[in-house]
Amino acid sequence: MNEATVVGSGPNGLFAAVRLAMEGYRVRVVEARPTIGGGARTEEVTLPGYHHDICSAIHPMAIVSPAFRKLSIGLGSEKWAWSSYELAHPFDDGTAATLSRSVEETADSMREDGGQWLRTFEPFIQHAEELLDDALRPVRLPGNPGLMARFGLIGLQSAESFCRRFRRPETRAIFAGCAAHGVVPLDRPATASFGLMLALTAHVGGWPCARGGSARIIDALAERLRALGGTIETDFEARSLADLPAGQPILLDVTPRQLLAIGGRAFPERYRRRLGRFRYGPGIFKIDWALDGPVPWTAPECRLANTVHLGGTFEEIAIAENAAWNGGTPNRPFVLFAQQSLFDPTRAPEGKHTGWAYCHVPHGSTADMTDAIERQVERFAPGFRDRILARTTINTNQLEAHNPNMIGGDIGGGANDLLQFLLRPFPQWNPYRTPLSNVWLCSSSTPPGGGVHGMCGLLAAESVLGLNRFPR
Repeated sequence: MNEATVVGSGPNGLFAAVRLAMEGYRVRVVEARPTIGGGARTEEVTLPGYHHDICSAIHPMAIVSPAFRKLSIGLGSEKWAWSSYELAHPFDDGTAATLSRSVEETADSMREDGGQWLRTFEPFIQHAEELLDDALRPVRLPGNPGLMARFGLIGLQSAESFCRRFRRPETRAIFAGCAAHGVVPLDRPATASFGLMLALTAHVGGWPCARGGSARIIDALAERLRALGGTIETDFEARSLADLPAGQPILLDVTPRQLLAIGGRAFPERYRRRLGRFRYGPGIFKIDWALDGPVPWTAPECRLANTVHLGGTFEEIAIAENAAWNGGTPNRPFVLFAQQSLFDPTRAPEGKHTGWAYCHVPHGSTADMTDAIERQVERFAPGFRDRILARTTINTNQLEAHNPNMIGGDIGGGANDLLQFLLRPFPQWNPYRTPLSNVWLCSSSTPPGGGVHGMCGLLAAESVLGLNRFPR
């Protein structure tokens, strides 16, 4: 029987392991920490009974991912908690813009911008499965060239340029919030692609959270792997290739910096130089709250959404994201807020709630953004601070200590500027292969990048198997 070892038990590592096990490999996953999960862990970090997602919390990419479909991961609709709106974006006048699963309902709420929104998204919604199969892969000749060309004509624009087609500041703001998930200044080329893809997932599959926490996704992957005969070993830190079995495929769910450390001089000098030029992006500052009640949002729509974007106008969000990219600490940060306990009662004791939020900060920043984030929440939910029972904060250094893949607090596996996003970790025909015949990279530092979609792991495993368009 063929054997393989996967280093790292985040979603990509486990997807790689499951895919190989489906083909009869005896797969061993090794994890340095005492628990598995990477960026999809759930823990009680504030008070007993309050279950907080440590990093990823809302999962639009899992719902639409070809990897979840292909590997038959046991996450049926009953395992997810949806909200009435996928996203709410409040403003200072007490109103809020929203994204709904229904593109028609969303367009109606946008009034004079509704027609433009429909013209943009309807062609992609009608062919969503084809589009996602092409978009969530390395750059290659797509299965539907016309569809991808249409997506590319929009996506290669900056978010700033794309938003000029909208008349209402509310529409521009809600798109800016989606685009800002790319953690790149909104005047940069291709930042429209992040907003386009994230808004599309809202209309195609929704933005749910996992019932019981993001760790339930990991549990489902681990259960599938073990059912196929795979094993998982925790408290095993692979410091070098000498710690790993020779003569079998090794797949590493790590970023280029760790790959360099593990591979050392076994890699050719040219490959080491190219890995060394890999760029990491801004980090995050995150807060988890145990709350005495639901967040007292002024806009009622915010009480009906798993996710709330706090950033006001397009211009305000653009200033905050530009500051984080260029080493400045935003005074009014763009805050990504999740309130899973409103829709998943397993997250907190009866009558109580959780809050989850982060903002973007410069790479490696140790600035304490607690006050800035809570001011943004209070701005749209006066009285929020009165409901805080406990909080836990984590800065970029602490995040990296918790998960070494998050270099400088970068949760996306590397900077998402145009060239590196499309051709990560650097331009080469097979982005998952290394110069060593038995070593592959399967992390979010490979295409299609960050997010709980599992495609990096799936595609790396299929490279091992010779089942895709890459040479073995």
